[in-house]
Amino acid sequence: MRVRPATALDDDTLFALCRANPDLRIERDRDGELIVMSPTGGETGRRNFRLTTKLGVWTERDGTGIGFDSSTGFVLPNGAERAPDAAWVKRERWEALTDAQRRKFVPLVPDFVVELRSATDDLHALHAKMAEYIEQGARLGWLLDPQSKTVWIYRAGAEVEAQIDAESVSGEGVLVGFELRLADVW
Repeated sequence: MRVRPATALDDDTLFALCRANPDLRIERDRDGELIVMSPTGGETGRRNFRLTTKLGVWTERDGTGIGFDSSTGFVLPNGAERAPDAAWVKRERWEALTDAQRRKFVPLVPDFVVELRSATDDLHALHAKMAEYIEQGARLGWLLDPQSKTVWIYRAGAEVEAQIDAESVSGEGVLVGFELRLADVW
């Protein structure tokens, strides 16, 4: 559901709205419109758990960055507040934030983002969201579509690459050494 509030919500008001409605995922687009999403179904939740676990294990072992799950909101430079299904930020960028900034929506663009398409997600809207992440400063992004077994790879300064029925996808120069076996997510 998309809702245009009568008045624009600043970051603090949006944060309070999200905390008052913990069963909903609420994002804000660059125009201030709210996107309200219900919790996912079991199959998408299972897939997202596997994805987040794999990224989390690598993040702990690697130590160069901080991982985030789908409940984390990031405020992008264009004013949008987005919550990717999984994200990663270089440790130095995270440590440069104040304690207050870390407690609310994170005021930066993740270095890496992942969106996992659920059966009810609009693919066009997800592609637009991925493009927005890259335009706003993300270095690498994956859009995973279990329905078509396709991963779209978004890179800063490059064309989107689609891989169909690939066995794995690599973190390239952003998540050095991270490789996600797609069978673990499909």
